[in-house]
Amino acid sequence: MSDLADTPHEPTSAQSVFAETTNTTNSTDAHDEQSRSSTNGDSSAPAPAPASASTSHAPKSKSGWDGKLRVAKQATLANPEAIEDSDYSDEDAPPAEQIEADEDLLEGEDPDVEEIELLHSKISSIAALHLERFTRLKRLCLRQNQIQKIELPDTCRGLEELELYDNLLKHIENLEELTELTTLDLSYNKLKHIKRIAALTKLDHLYFVQNRISKIEGLETLTNLTYLELGANRIREIEGLETLTKLTSLWLGQNKIAELKGLGTLSNLRSLSIQANRLTSLNGIESIPQITELYVSDNKIESLEPVKACTRLEILDFQSNPIRSLKGLEDLQSLENVWASNCQIDSFQEVERALKDKEKLEEVYFEGNPLQRSNPVLYRNKVRLALPQITKIDAAYVKAT
Repeated sequence: MSDLADTPHEPTSAQSVFAETTNTTNSTDAHDEQSRSSTNGDSSAPAPAPASASTSHAPKSKSGWDGKLRVAKQATLANPEAIEDSDYSDEDAPPAEQIEADEDLLEGEDPDVEEIELLHSKISSIAALHLERFTRLKRLCLRQNQIQKIELPDTCRGLEELELYDNLLKHIENLEELTELTTLDLSYNKLKHIKRIAALTKLDHLYFVQNRISKIEGLETLTNLTYLELGANRIREIEGLETLTKLTSLWLGQNKIAELKGLGTLSNLRSLSIQANRLTSLNGIESIPQITELYVSDNKIESLEPVKACTRLEILDFQSNPIRSLKGLEDLQSLENVWASNCQIDSFQEVERALKDKEKLEEVYFEGNPLQRSNPVLYRNKVRLALPQITKIDAAYVKAT
């Protein structure tokens, strides 16, 4: 978990502790879809791809997000014996390897350390880390472990960032006292409900990617949120967001949402990802005319006409939808990127009519449409003639003439 890009957090202090091996390697986890929210800003073990993977290139947003939940976070594997199967946390996985009672992964560390990061270390119990000795801890990252319960000592009340991405958590618990938290990442767990975080009113970034959440709830008091990732869950309705008026990025990719609603109060929203859902229409998008990035690929949308209200759009991704016409884009003079691969567009005249006057337009993606499949040899030249201002077609630079 864009942040839709999410990038590795910069240490808050020169004093930080990382579990390392002599042969370190980058973690392959990415949040993304997208989402990461999804992405966002999806950035993800890799985050699942959207329902359709037919697009051969992954366009990037301004922030580096690929539109598929999250861009990859870079991390250091802590255990050379670590299991490499990204599905190790599945319910059918073997029992977690326990840390022996006399094994102390943090033995000898400075008690004034402000950042602890233990990745892929087969940790099954937070209590076994004896965190009570670290009284100045600001960031705790225990990603890709086998933790089943959140149990933090009172000395962790000053935590500002907590990352428990990719563990075995089924419940949110024991977080009520962590009122200084600004970032909370509980992605890739087994959570079914968003509960017991109402007191965390300083939260700015919140990630619940790839859980089992079916309802958006319990967020009403988190009015400082600017970035929310709920991609790859089981959500059917956009709700419970009315009070989040500072929200700028919302990632809802890979859910079961059929209607755009419940967004009207989000006056600061700039990026919305709702890829790989069950949308058949963009009706309702007019309630957030200020958005600059919209990702709605892999749905069943047939018309773009409702987006005409979103005149500030810079990035529009509607790949893998049964769209035949670009009607609705005429007044979107801020467009810079249009991702329209794998739709039903068959006319170069339609492309020219809708996009030729967009002076800021730089990239377009039309591969997989009838206009490309019918004559792939001349396809790129025809796009260049229709849109002489662009610099990239399907992720490949246009040669200067």
